[in-house]
Amino acid sequence: MRFDWRAISGPALTTATALIAILVDRQFAAVPNPAPLFVCIVAFAGSLSGLASSLISAAIAVAFSALFFLNRHTASGYDTADLLQLATLSITAGGTAAITGLLRQRMLDAFGWERTHYATATRLSAALDQFDIGIVLLDSDTRAEFINRAFRDYFSLPDDKADSKPPFIALMYHGRDTGAFEMPEEELSAFIARRTEMIRSGDSTPINIKLADGKVLRFCCTALPDGGRMLSYTPITDLVRHTDDPAKAEYYRSLRGRNHDDGRHQRAAE
Repeated sequence: MRFDWRAISGPALTTATALIAILVDRQFAAVPNPAPLFVCIVAFAGSLSGLASSLISAAIAVAFSALFFLNRHTASGYDTADLLQLATLSITAGGTAAITGLLRQRMLDAFGWERTHYATATRLSAALDQFDIGIVLLDSDTRAEFINRAFRDYFSLPDDKADSKPPFIALMYHGRDTGAFEMPEEELSAFIARRTEMIRSGDSTPINIKLADGKVLRFCCTALPDGGRMLSYTPITDLVRHTDDPAKAEYYRSLRGRNHDDGRHQRAAE
């Protein structure tokens, strides 16, 4: 137990209450049994400082209650009623001390675990932001719980939208509206529908996604044990672009040009 104001407040308050009760009972007027007040102080000590402080407070409460009952008798000794009240106070105060002290310890352990978990998650998020692989973590409802920096850059996704936990379909529509994909506009709806169905079914078949700026990403969906999904977008531009049919070079350039020139598909910052 640490000897600070929290640790000594419970025992000090119990002692002060007992002394005041005995003094008032002896010098001024009869005071009711202070046992209920002692139990409240024990609970306060346990919630404020923990098990050790509450147990000390409970011991002080029982000891002063014994003096309080003895002070009321002209003859020495205790009668049966006094002993019953002391036993009841001992059990009640001890149980209160144990319960509040242990609950406080469990609460502190939970807070400590949460701080550690949060620090670990923060470090992991910072590490994932250093990768050139786009990472998106979806919950069981396909809402994005985490989107790393690479994905935001590939699809020109503003931070406020990424941090708002958008559903996956909203990310696809954002890519469509900003002209991120290198494909004819009439094929986009079917492409989005297929991708959405892949996510929902947990299909892990990798596919290549060609972007309007010339990059190529290898997309893969991994089903997680909690029902969520991890989406990865690995850049493979150098591995894929050299296999493109040279005869279609003008076609690809026309798609990129059309997507960038069309005001509806510009990848403008939002």
